This record gives sequence, structure tokens and C-alpha cells, in this order.
Amino acid sequence: MTIATRPTGYAGTLALTAITPIVWGSTYAVTTEFLPPDRPLFTALVRALPAGLVLLAFTRTLPRGAWIGRAAVLGVLNIGAFFPLLFVAAYRLPGGVAGVLGAVAPMFALGLAAVLLAEVPTRRKLIAGVIGVFGVSLVVLRGTVELDLIGVAAGLAGAASMAAGTVLTKKWGRPEGVGPLAMTGWQLTAGGLFILPLAVLIEGAPPALDAQAVGGYLYLGVIGTALAYWLWFRGISRVPATSVAFLGLLSPMSAAVIGWIALGQALTPLQVLGLAVALAGTVLGQIPSKVAGETVAVQLDSAAPAPDGPRPLVAAR
Repeated sequence: MTIATRPTGYAGTLALTAITPIVWGSTYAVTTEFLPPDRPLFTALVRALPAGLVLLAFTRTLPRGAWIGRAAVLGVLNIGAFFPLLFVAAYRLPGGVAGVLGAVAPMFALGLAAVLLAEVPTRRKLIAGVIGVFGVSLVVLRGTVELDLIGVAAGLAGAASMAAGTVLTKKWGRPEGVGPLAMTGWQLTAGGLFILPLAVLIEGAPPALDAQAVGGYLYLGVIGTALAYWLWFRGISRVPATSVAFLGLLSPMSAAVIGWIALGQALTPLQVLGLAVALAGTVLGQIPSKVAGETVAVQLDSAAPAPDGPRPLVAAR
């Protein structure tokens, strides 16, 4: 495994990975403005499976041996369970409550990383987690809200699922010679196949789609899923899993800013303060545990460098 000692490498990796939750923040606006209502499983399916199959065809690399099971587990945690739970929470809860529940994912990640990766949570990261949740609460909560227990359970389960998927992705790494794009294809396909029977049994036939909905699904599939998850898994392979998890706080912040810019949703001074507080928690969660002078250790890859372009169809061990 290759180690670099360039602070710019660490910061650059975090900056690229941060694009993912910022893009994810647009999901709320796209869902409410462009997609059919009350079809969370269909939306999750269309977002995951086509993108996964396209990436499989492009990278032409299949999992093999132990990685068949690992890809399935990661696909369910990061995609198959997370997507439906995310949309159930979004449909049953006010957006603010759903955003706060999602913001607890870094706290789940801290606990799981301590058990699975022996990454002992530092006081700084625990404080960062509390600051982040508090800041997000200021941004997204609105006065008195009614809580739906199913929605709350879905939101918490979704946060835990994503945290577990992030930590296990870090723990297992990648097979030698397999790039993050191929790994993304494995997980999206596995997650989509997990969602498929649920969508058919629970929601029945697909809804009729107009051009607006098709455009929304294309955006979610290409930008919000294939590209975003490739950057996410790439980041997990290079920096601590808990640092990546803290970047998830940017998602509700992005959603609030997009709502302000694109949907005309006003931001109060308290919400602006919340954005600053949540951003401070996100930055605090990125500071490496051990810094020697100006040098930061950065893991470049957990496997030998591998191009992500098309290749003869092979099976990864």
C-alpha cells in the first residue's frame, strides 16, 4: 500500500469526496420538484440499478470468491437498504427532521469504526459530531413538528446503514487490481437487485413518466449516484472512514442552500448561523488524529493502482 505525506493530498481527497454529499443535497429538491410522488422504492430502484449495470458494462470486472458476498453486503448497506429508508423518511417526515436524523450518521460511524477498525474516537471528533448535529438542527428544523414514528425509525436506520457501509468499505478495501469505479458498479447493482422485488411487491407497476421525471431520474442516476458514489468510495479508500462520514453533514446544508437559491426558500439569520456551526463541525471532524509538523499521512490506495476504463471481462478475487 502506498503512503504519501503530502498535506495537499489529504485536503484534495477530502475536497473531491465532499462533492458527493453536496450533490446528494440536491436530491430533496429534485425529488419534490421533478419526480412522481409517493414512489420511494421505484425512485430508489431507478437511481441505483441502471447506473450499476452501466458501470459493470464499462469496467467489465466482476466480483469473485469472498468478494461476491462482500459486494452484496456493501451494496445492501450503502444502497439497497439506505435508499429506501432515505426516501421513506423523506416522504413521512418534514425535511428538517429527516435531515437531522441523517446528520447522526457520523456518530454511528465513530462507534462502528472503534469496533471494526480500531479507530478510537477522539474527544475532538465526538465534539465535532455534536456540533454538526446541532448546526444542522438550526438549519433545518422549523418550529413545532409532528413526528411519525415509522419515519423516525427509517431515518435512524438509514443513517446507521450508511455508517456501517462506509466503515465496512474501509475495512475490506478493494481486491487487488480493482478500481473504485468497478466497486461502485458492484454495489449499485447489488443494491438495485435488492430493491427490485421490494418495489414490485409493494408499489406494483411503474408510474407513467413525463419528460420532467425522466430528466430528474437521469440526473439522480448519473450525477447523484454513479459519479457521486465513485467519488465517495474513492475517498473512503484514501482517508479515515470517520473523516468521510463527517462530510455527510454537508448534505442537509447543501439542501438548505439549494432550496434558498433554486426554490426561493428564505434563510433566517438563525439558519445562516446553523450553516456556519455545521460547517465548523464538518471541518473539525476532518483534522487527522496525528499530525507531525506539517505532514499528514494519506493512504493513496488500498489496492494496486487499477485503471477504471473498459477491459476484457474478468472476475476479481
